[in-house]
Amino acid sequence: MTDDNPSAEAAGSEAPDNAAASPEMSAAKAPGEPGETIDPSDHARVAAEYKDKLLRVLAEMENLRRRTAREIADTRAYGISAFARDILAVADNMDRALQALDVELREKADAGVKALLDGVELTERELHKVLEKHGVRKFEPIGEKFDPNLHQAMFEIPDPSVPAGTVAQVVQPGYMIGERMLRPALVGIAKGGPKPMAESPANDNVGEPSRDPQPSS
Repeated sequence: MTDDNPSAEAAGSEAPDNAAASPEMSAAKAPGEPGETIDPSDHARVAAEYKDKLLRVLAEMENLRRRTAREIADTRAYGISAFARDILAVADNMDRALQALDVELREKADAGVKALLDGVELTERELHKVLEKHGVRKFEPIGEKFDPNLHQAMFEIPDPSVPAGTVAQVVQPGYMIGERMLRPALVGIAKGGPKPMAESPANDNVGEPSRDPQPSS
């Protein structure tokens, strides 16, 4: 009596195929891929795996060190920005107090008033020294070309003697902290003058016809 078992035959026929496919699937995995099992007795591959992990960790730590150093430097340079911006109001008030009296009135003032003015001037100078010590510097862009990144235009002044767009008057000085702007300068812009000269190209003869004499025939 013949024992016909189709399922057993199918299983037997599929077994060699699976056995042949298994080495191919394992070979398709590159070394170091997730899920790959490394033979502990293969010391070279184990050492290479740990070396790769070590190099990755060292690279991450170096990036972290650089990022932390940059953040610390920014904090040291710009950490007082909010405080410095509030102190500028005190500096402005001192400057207005000194400008309220012109030279003639100062000369006519009595000794007490002169001593008071000298004290205010000394305090203002000391305040600016402290600000500069912490990276805050004052700038007054009179006569410079208007820069919307540093200046805030308040009005225009007709002045044909200077190029249009030149800062003709500084209403309120600006301040920088490090390489950043702390407060823009409030300025008046000149108008009516000649337009600023555009930068000429390096070769002034570009686009001009050749002026070399033609050889006579």
